[in-house]
Amino acid sequence: MARLFYPAARRGDVVEDLFGFPVSDPYRWLEGGDDAHVRDWAAAQDRLFRTHSTGWPETRSWASLLDQVSSFGVSEPPMARGPVMFLAEQLRGDEQRRLLVVDAEGNRRVLVDPAAIDPSGHTGLYAWWPSREGERVAVQMEVAEQPGSDITVLDVRTAETVDGPLPRARNTSLAWLPGGDAFYYVSRVPDEELAPGDMRLQRRVRLHRIGTPWQSDAVVFGGEDAPDHYYGLTVSADGRYLAITAVVGTASPNDVYVAELIDPEAPRFVRIVDGRTTGARVLPRFLADGDLLLVTDYQAPCGRICTARLHDTDPAAWRTLVAEDPQAPLDECLVLDDPALPRPLLLVARARHGTSTLTLHDLDTGRPLTGLPLPGAGVVSSLRTNVPHGRHAWFSYCDVATPPTIYRYDAISGTTEQETGATTAGHTAEIRSRSVRYPAADGTEITLFLFTPADERAGPRPTLLYGYGSFGMPMRPWFFPLAAAWVGAGGTYAVACVRGGGEEGQHWHDAGRGPYKHRAISDFNDAATWLIDTGRTTRDQLAIYGQSGGGLLVTAAATQRPDLYAAVIAEGPLCDMVRYEKFGLGCTWTDEFGSASRPEELQWLLTYSPYHNVTPGVPYPAFLLTGAVTDLQTGEAHVTKMCAALQHATSSDRPILMRREPDTAHAASPASKERAMTADILAFAGKYTGLSPEEPRMCVHETAVESH
Repeated sequence: MARLFYPAARRGDVVEDLFGFPVSDPYRWLEGGDDAHVRDWAAAQDRLFRTHSTGWPETRSWASLLDQVSSFGVSEPPMARGPVMFLAEQLRGDEQRRLLVVDAEGNRRVLVDPAAIDPSGHTGLYAWWPSREGERVAVQMEVAEQPGSDITVLDVRTAETVDGPLPRARNTSLAWLPGGDAFYYVSRVPDEELAPGDMRLQRRVRLHRIGTPWQSDAVVFGGEDAPDHYYGLTVSADGRYLAITAVVGTASPNDVYVAELIDPEAPRFVRIVDGRTTGARVLPRFLADGDLLLVTDYQAPCGRICTARLHDTDPAAWRTLVAEDPQAPLDECLVLDDPALPRPLLLVARARHGTSTLTLHDLDTGRPLTGLPLPGAGVVSSLRTNVPHGRHAWFSYCDVATPPTIYRYDAISGTTEQETGATTAGHTAEIRSRSVRYPAADGTEITLFLFTPADERAGPRPTLLYGYGSFGMPMRPWFFPLAAAWVGAGGTYAVACVRGGGEEGQHWHDAGRGPYKHRAISDFNDAATWLIDTGRTTRDQLAIYGQSGGGLLVTAAATQRPDLYAAVIAEGPLCDMVRYEKFGLGCTWTDEFGSASRPEELQWLLTYSPYHNVTPGVPYPAFLLTGAVTDLQTGEAHVTKMCAALQHATSSDRPILMRREPDTAHAASPASKERAMTADILAFAGKYTGLSPEEPRMCVHETAVESH
């Protein structure tokens, strides 16, 4: 294979002295995305990708296989408010999901259809918050590449807009007051009130009354002393109390403030949890008797559930309701308190060895009552119930071969029934699902999910290894069309639960963040080594894939051990860890990675920053770096700078390619664009590992955890 002729990219002479460290940045000029030279270079890269990808003759076959295993329908449980339910549905051929309303008789109608608003498919339904009575709903739409995300309020009966738009509410939390005439929400300070170049969040909690201009919304919480805080909002069922969680960026410890709403426009808050003191995550909910239910990892890295008096400020006064299980991290819980129940109940979801369990507890004592049967060894998510009082619990279930399916548990009859869910156009692959353990370099055992064809034959297979390893996000055996297509074609799909994720609780996250981020990368390379050493794959058959923080993981792994991999796919990655704080939302992620503005933390970053560890003359694997042309979350410069550095450095004839996608966002795109991107990823990985698509076969086989 002849080496590609890459578009010329001049190497600048930028070398910064950062605390005595000379830090070279030869492609700093590529950060200027609006510069004509950058646009011309990027357009040449686009042409290179299009030309080279025509040599992947099986892209169309991958696209066909992917279409057969992609899911459509309803993937999230409904929100039940008063006599109506709200749910999102995306049918086959839809670019975006639509919001439906289901009345007490089961009649369904479309409340919000993004296709009617924007036929191009680039406007999506981002979030929705029904009022407690179900008469109004606050809706947030998002347009790809635009930072808007305004809130509008609809009358549920007529679908007419009754209020809004309320601007600058991206990544908001919203809590209605009883009656549906007002709600609290979070929005950013207007740009004209910010200092030039201020990239911090500068968010405030405001009270909005329906029918009043947003300019008059009272600020009830937040200020200039908390420029990088995210806020979560909860109002008690009777509307008497407001609780606010406040967290700096993505840091785990948070504060909790509670106020009695004597005057909703000027609540007086009491800080009942000081995150600096507890060093823990604490999520509050109001109980019917006025106490608080606290879900926390305080003195319990895998999570516990406590109760507390409304103004208890000493964690020693909390009463443990459901104790920590060190082998099964706590995912979420739900209160069922319908007056028809003999006693109020608590439904608890945990993850044991990556698969979910559901148990029912007495809410007063925490005593376990029973376990709820599940369809298989999969993942439960999104527990929801009726508001204001819960009798039913809805949840979503999926596994690697089963798209999200919605189940309803009836707390009075004690029965669980399937209600609705997503489906696929054809058959999902016949998959064997296993959870194994492999040793990291320091002896720590790491979980690895393996998904293979059920008729597993001896010998190595083309393998696609996935990982994330950041922000405490756990990896689970979710349904993933890309994985189903890969296994359907005869390959192995593997997921490494490296440190930095949340698979084993908060201590697992702590073990792979900040000064220990190198462990996540080492764990990932150890997974690759184990797959090769056990004969499951070979270096020439092994590709790695990561998205966002996972893109950082795979690019860092490949720059440290390029000899392990045939191909690398990084989607919307972080690559320049010295300047990541200057792009997108990077300034809010310093708790996870560290900051280049501090000497010790700069050293952490330089040890693994993919862009700074590209070495000239190294035969790098094939690389496919993908991302949105405008990425408001990570910033698009990571992709362009890493691409230029690798193209300059590699001595291999394997290609370094960049695939940019216009009119999309970091993690939300029209369905057709997502499928086209995934088909290209599969075709790229297949070409450089030797896997060709085949027709998928039906069903799933599961075995217990194995240790090796």
